[in-house]
Formats: sequence, structure tokens, C-alpha cells
Amino acid sequence: MIGSLRGKLIEKRPNQVLLEVGGVGYLVQIPLSTFTSLGPLHAESSLIIHTHVREDALTLYGFLSAREKYCFELLISASGVGPSLALKILSGMGLDDLIPAIRKGDLAQLVKIPGVGRKTAERIVVELRDKLAAVDVPEAGKPATKSQLESDVSSALINLGYDEKEVESAIVKSRRPENNDFETLLRASLQILGGANMQKAARAK
Repeated sequence: MIGSLRGKLIEKRPNQVLLEVGGVGYLVQIPLSTFTSLGPLHAESSLIIHTHVREDALTLYGFLSAREKYCFELLISASGVGPSLALKILSGMGLDDLIPAIRKGDLAQLVKIPGVGRKTAERIVVELRDKLAAVDVPEAGKPATKSQLESDVSSALINLGYDEKEVESAIVKSRRPENNDFETLLRASLQILGGANMQKAARAK
């Protein structure tokens, strides 16, 4: 399975990109939110990948944030929601609006998304409301205390089972100029978390 890709952006459209990695061009389906945040053509870009395998096809879906990929995977786990519809949902509404709408069961808001009927919206709410309780959404009027990158890394680490307070502390300690993308910041934070867990284990002996 392909988990991530980093390479030269050869082509980009609102729903897909062609990323050249090591001389191989990968066609990746993306939501509109990822498209609008991509750099210029021929620049180096990184995407977090969901590999979707069927009997007759292997399709790559790419995202700039782990949080968005996680929500995509939750959406396709809902009855009647395939990858194409999940991309339309993520393209039709930002996560900071979509997640509260699902949590609150706001069907009127969900059916505004092209391709989402009332029955589909009801299934999404019933099946995903509790699962989305763990996904952070900024409170209205509350200033952000960390960057989007840090939020994505934090969400990924918490989903891996690390304690939220320890994760926040590790990310703060990892704030360095060289840790300016998802992979390097995640790796640096994991090293700090691993060291802290080793110290705990030593004290417990």
C-alpha cells in the first residue's frame, strides 16, 4: 500500500493531480480543498495517500493533512458512501463546518452538498457521529494556538494512542525551522514521545 508520495507536480486539476516520483507519474484523486492549497506546477509537493483497491482498479486518493484523510476514510466507511462521493463531500464543505454538522445531525446543512441526499445524510450522521467525537474542531472565536501543520500532526499522534497533553508538549519541543513539513515534525515528535515513555518506564522500575 502507498501511504504517502513526494515528488514534482506535473499536472493539477480541481479533482486530480499527476505527481512524478522517481520518474514514475502517479495519478492521484484529490478534494478541492487540497487543490487550492497545492503549490505551483513543477514544484515539489507531498500528499498523504489512501490506496483504494477493488477487483478491477487501484485508485490513489491524496490529501495535504492527516486530519482530512482520516475524515475521508470515516466517510467511506459509512453505508452508501464511496470514495467519489466522499471527495465531493470534502470538496463541498470544509472540515470545520462538516464535522460539527455531522455531530449535531444538521441534515439541512449536509444535503446542501452536491450528491448528498437526505437518506445518505441520515446514514452519515447515524454511523459517524460518535466516531467524529475524537476529531478536533476549533471553537468559534477562539484564537488558534498552533499551526495547521501542528494540528495535523497532533491529530495523527492522538489517533495512534498517545496522550493529548504529552503530544502537545512534544510538538512544542519540536518547533524548529527544519521541522516544517508533516513527516519531519511527526518524526521529531515521535522521538520525543519515545524518550519520555522510556524515562517513565525507567522510573517505574
